[in-house]
Amino acid sequence: MTDVGGAFAAAATLILNLESGLAEIVLLSLRISLVAVAVACIIGLPMGAALAVFRFPGRKVIVVVLNALMGLPPVVVGLIVYLALSRSGPFGTLGLLFTPAAMIIAQVFLITPIIAALTRQSTEDLWNEYSEHLRSIGSSPMQTVSTLLWDDRFSLITTVLAGFGRASAEVGAVMIVGGNIDHLTRVMTTSIALETSKGDLALALGLGIILLVLALSVNAAAFLVNEAAMKRHG
Repeated sequence: MTDVGGAFAAAATLILNLESGLAEIVLLSLRISLVAVAVACIIGLPMGAALAVFRFPGRKVIVVVLNALMGLPPVVVGLIVYLALSRSGPFGTLGLLFTPAAMIIAQVFLITPIIAALTRQSTEDLWNEYSEHLRSIGSSPMQTVSTLLWDDRFSLITTVLAGFGRASAEVGAVMIVGGNIDHLTRVMTTSIALETSKGDLALALGLGIILLVLALSVNAAAFLVNEAAMKRHG
């Protein structure tokens, strides 16, 4: 019990003193996750809205695949990205393996299906409500998609936060493609796994506390956004 108590005390000291190694890991984690979420939103938001609006052959298959990809095992994504970026892979000449860019790519593959699928579900209800009006005013496909995304922005913020939560908690894929290299690709989740195995509980607990606070903050933000949206529509 004394060791555990000492580890918590040391972890609190690291956090309060903004220890440089801990701060570096946290900042790298946030940078990778935020960039990955931004790229995933650029792809996933319009894709989800387009699937809600347009009817074409194979649409149902795409919807089913997107829903299935929401539960895609991270280690599988990591393996696929690793093979693509390795020296013998099709993109090996880019030299991206074991870099933050490779970790961002892996996270984009994980987050995009989540954002696209949740966006489709959310905007489909709006499309059913506004379809006749948008058709009557001669709205173009691009205008229709942008209108639905804007009107559903409060719900979509929750979708984006869900993607960020998935990215920030990811360990399997980023470990494979990033290599957990100190001062280069070591993020919070991979550091926690490594430091726990080494017995350095203070750093592991410090990072774990920050990750837990981050997760709670994301969920609190999602809750507040939903409350604001309900009041707005109420």
